[in-house]
Amino acid sequence: MLLEINQITRYFGGLCALAHVSFGIESGSVHGLIGPNGAGKTTLINILSGITPATSGNLRLGGRQIETFPAHKVAALGVARTFQNIRLFPALTCLENVIAGQHLVASRPLLPRLMCLPGARRQEETYQKQSLEILVRVGLGDRANLPAQHLSYGERRRLEIARALASRPRLLLLDEPVAGMRRQEMLGVAELIRSLANEGMTILLIEHNMAFVMELCSQITVLNFGSVITTGRPADVGMHPEVIEAYLGKTDHYA
Repeated sequence: MLLEINQITRYFGGLCALAHVSFGIESGSVHGLIGPNGAGKTTLINILSGITPATSGNLRLGGRQIETFPAHKVAALGVARTFQNIRLFPALTCLENVIAGQHLVASRPLLPRLMCLPGARRQEETYQKQSLEILVRVGLGDRANLPAQHLSYGERRRLEIARALASRPRLLLLDEPVAGMRRQEMLGVAELIRSLANEGMTILLIEHNMAFVMELCSQITVLNFGSVITTGRPADVGMHPEVIEAYLGKTDHYA
């Protein structure tokens, strides 16, 4: 079990956004987190990434307790995320955005860089090459030198995934990664997620496209009003009466 979420509760003033949320995420799996707007999904992601502290409860990442860690310490332990509202550097190129995502894993001593020493130049070339390879992997290789502000909405979504991958995470938190995408783009992201899981990366996926979630995830947790309704295999979750009534209804195959 890579991530253990135990009795996580979060209050905002008198409002309980999450109430005793507990479930685990297996290493190398794609785990779905679904529920209606306001169910607490993004609040939970914010807690997992260290942006928002939990009111109570505990988190264990690879056996290490992390619920009190700030965002930069959580990121340093190998947790990366995307955001529901895209957060890129719009004036920077796609390549520069991905390079910025390498800051946790890149060694860039200041003095050699200021002196333009050969070793520093080679290192920068390596980081650029690695970033370009990530852009190619998400289907943006031909956009490397284009400012992020000129990308389409779906392309910006993919660029945010690329930037998250640049930190080489072991746990990737994806908050609605295919929102606003065309069908063909969605298929590309689905294939990317599968390949990352096959390589051993663990992924927690928030998404409102139920067919997308059902096909990709080995386990799904359903939230409603900040509480867990159920956690289980897609087939079991799809047959759960409360899930059918409140969230799924009739779904079509996204492909």
